[in-house]
Amino acid sequence: MAYSKCLLLIIVLFPCVAGNFYQQVDVTWGDGRGQIMDNANLLALSLDKASGSGFQSKNQYLFGRFDIKIKLVPGNSAGTVTAYYLRSQESLWDEIDFEFLGNLSGQPYIVHTNVYIQGQGDREQQFYLWFDPTADFHTYSFLWNPTHVVWYVDGRPIREFKNMETKGVPYPKKQAMRLYASLWDAEEWATRGGLVKTDWTKAPFTASFRSYNANGCVWSDAASWCGQNSTPWLSEALDSGSQKVLRWVRKKYMIYDYCTDQMRFPQGLPRECPVRTNP
Repeated sequence: MAYSKCLLLIIVLFPCVAGNFYQQVDVTWGDGRGQIMDNANLLALSLDKASGSGFQSKNQYLFGRFDIKIKLVPGNSAGTVTAYYLRSQESLWDEIDFEFLGNLSGQPYIVHTNVYIQGQGDREQQFYLWFDPTADFHTYSFLWNPTHVVWYVDGRPIREFKNMETKGVPYPKKQAMRLYASLWDAEEWATRGGLVKTDWTKAPFTASFRSYNANGCVWSDAASWCGQNSTPWLSEALDSGSQKVLRWVRKKYMIYDYCTDQMRFPQGLPRECPVRTNP
């Protein structure tokens, strides 16, 4: 489907349903390895040597605030990836990612983030977490509006990708996206670059999801329809307190930033990367 260059954004009033997985998502693959339970308040994805599993939102969205609580695979999760992301359907797609890279018991998960615009990614940033993400549920969120994309962990911003089209940087604003989640085997690269393989004697691996809330603009018939409760985030920016938290997270917990990887970009860092001068 080709999207019009002039997108229609209409504000209408309708309630936002949260939490009930039967109403909001479809388990789309895994041959029974994805299960909705606990009166539709819990969704568990499992992975064994034969297959992983995944689900997707029933609706597509053009902008929104998306929250979900996840309890990651415990114990020896090396080689596994739990993914939670937005993605469009086009061949030159847009995508906004959280990927949680498993590790050996006692070693920290790596939170891998990326953004693709018209099929072009290479904008990876990675973080450790300040808690054990396998011991309990924690909230992971995307804020996606016309001015920026923000990744949150338990309400704390960890990354911001700004709309810098005025500087020639593309921005995901023309393609509607669904929300997806999956648990799959990526032992060729996920843990220490593939040096540590999946221990299938520990299978099945399970990641659990609760409290999914999509507060967004539903894409339908070439228009984006926004609920009454959605409108505040359409222009939401990071205030000074949030910017301070963002700097704290990045200073303490960031372990990779493509914007500092000059060996990877010998012809010059991408245009969205801040210019750094030597002290």
